Amino acid sequence: MTPRALASLHRAAFTVDRAWSEREFAELLDAPHVALHPHSHGFALSRTVAGESELLTLAVDPACQRQGIAWELLKDWLASATPHADTAFLEVAADNGPAIALYLQAGFAEIARRPSYYHRQMGEKVDALIFQRALTRGHSPETVF
Repeated sequence: MTPRALASLHRAAFTVDRAWSEREFAELLDAPHVALHPHSHGFALSRTVAGESELLTLAVDPACQRQGIAWELLKDWLASATPHADTAFLEVAADNGPAIALYLQAGFAEIARRPSYYHRQMGEKVDALIFQRALTRGHSPETVF
């Protein structure tokens, strides 16, 4: 996927947040330790370094949501991180119920909260929740779930 395609999909998926730009995606894709996990109707972007893996963003085409694509992208990220990391973490808006449910189902737990972190387009402020789960570095990807 090109930075332009990533930015377009991100813009479609994140209608209440500021979507990431083509330039931001290009810079991330060129950065060390960053991995793109593509799907025909979505993508995840992660960074794995120093025994930790962070989910930077995960986006699914709104027309294709609720079809298991986010679950597949999450599994792909964790499987790729497990040989290199002991911990996986991510940040999610407190009002994003479907994403929170997905992460809880995948074994993540809330470890911190950043009050009023996200600034919505209509001026509302929403907390960011920090989720984390342990990985077993070096184990085969099949043991992720």
